[in-house]
Formats: sequence, C-alpha cells, structure tokens
Amino acid sequence: MQNLHEATAYIKAQSNGFKPQVGIILGTGLGALAKEVEVECEINYADIPHFPLSTVESHAGRLLLGRLGGKNVAVLQGRFHYYEGYTMEQVVMPVRVLKLLGIGPLLVSNAAGGLNPDFNIADLMLIDDHINLQPTNPLIGPNHDELGPRFPDMFAPYDAALLAHAEAAAQDLGQASSTRHGVYVSVPGPMLETPAEYRYLRTIGADAVGMSTVPEVIAARHLGLPVLAVSVITDLCAPGHLKPVVLADIFAAAALAEPRLTALIKKVIEQL
Repeated sequence: MQNLHEATAYIKAQSNGFKPQVGIILGTGLGALAKEVEVECEINYADIPHFPLSTVESHAGRLLLGRLGGKNVAVLQGRFHYYEGYTMEQVVMPVRVLKLLGIGPLLVSNAAGGLNPDFNIADLMLIDDHINLQPTNPLIGPNHDELGPRFPDMFAPYDAALLAHAEAAAQDLGQASSTRHGVYVSVPGPMLETPAEYRYLRTIGADAVGMSTVPEVIAARHLGLPVLAVSVITDLCAPGHLKPVVLADIFAAAALAEPRLTALIKKVIEQL
C-alpha cells in the first residue's frame, strides 16, 4: 500500500492534481488511441516510483493524462504480463494506482487469437466473460482491505451498462458486422498454443485467447471498478485456419483494426 500511495502521489505532483474520470489500458499494437488524447501530462513508467517497466515490443511504457471524448482520461500506453517475470501484484499495480487517482470505469484492450470459427481477422470482440488459466492471480496472499473485500464476486466481471454503450457505439459507427461478443481465456504465455491446446480452449468455452487482461480485470473488480474489455482478433486459431504465427502479421491485423477500436472507445467515453 505504501508503494501504491507513493506512485499515486508522484503522478498527482507531476500532473498538478489532474483527476481522471476514465482509465484506459492499451494492448499489443493498439497504441493509436493515444494520438486522439489531448495530452496535458505525459509520464514515463520509469519515472514513477515502484512502477514496473514495459519489456514487450509495441508497449510504449507511458502514462498519458488528458482529455478524450469530453472526459478526463488516464491512458496506460503499455501493460505488464506475468510471463515477463513480474508478480501479479506488479502486473496490476497500474490499475490500483488509477483507482487511487480517482477513475470510475476502466476500459481495456488486447490482441487475441480467434478460437470461434465465425471470427475474422481484425474483428473486435466485446468480452462478456472470461476463463482464467493464469497460474495465480493478484488477490492471492493477505487481502488489502483498503482496496477491496477478501472475496470479491465475479458473477458479472464485465459491466452490462458499458457493454450496452459499446453495442450502441458499434451500431452508430457502422461497425456492428465486425463487432462480436465472446469469452476470453487468459493463458500464461509467452509461447503460443499448440493445435491441441487451441481445440481444448475452444472445448471449454473460449472464443478468443490471449496472455493478459484477466489479472487486471480481477484487480479492477476487487476495487469496485466497472470494466469494459475489447479484444482485437489478430490471428485465427480455429481448425482449418491454423498456420504458424508471424508477429508482423499480428501487428498488421492490430493496425487494421485500430481506427475502428479508436472510434469505438472514443464513442463509448462520449456516452458515459
């Protein structure tokens, strides 16, 4: 808790007490939304006390504070993953700091492999639910009562009102045909899955697979924050579509979807 408060105090001092209303986490290859923010303050993660550092390509490692869609926003340009060697508490530290800064809703994006055979490259998937296959989670250990209850409920981890806003935004923007719903499964990584593992993940009910998001959502729900999460489908993992994955192709698919994701998130924020 001391580390969280010291990081929060530093950000407040650097931003002259800027109070964000909405938090945003940008995933792999999805940094273009940052260009839409009217930035008032930019802070490198390396300068924030106790903050981890982004080690993954395409994760810029900056906190942006500014205006988007008529609201004050805090944008995490880059996230952390368990496979980087961080503890789960380090992975979710930024979410907890955003809560202490004063955010309400948390909007999360990620790049994911599409397990549902109906999905196409660069589709957006609104996450309705998730399956956690990470080896641990950020609530293991002593509970921080200041942050939330010992046993947070996960009946509805993704906020129904925010999902309704996203559906309406997709309709207004003419994106309904490429905006899907589904279940996201979070795996440790960093290796991608075998064909047998893809079949298994589909069998247990997943529509998309990735290596992030669920730890942050668990932490957010522990904090009482409403969450909207969107996956960009960057490769197809259903039988008949499988092929070796090239990282450049994932970035290309994310870039193809970026304008639609940016417009969707901005529209949702305007509706809040």
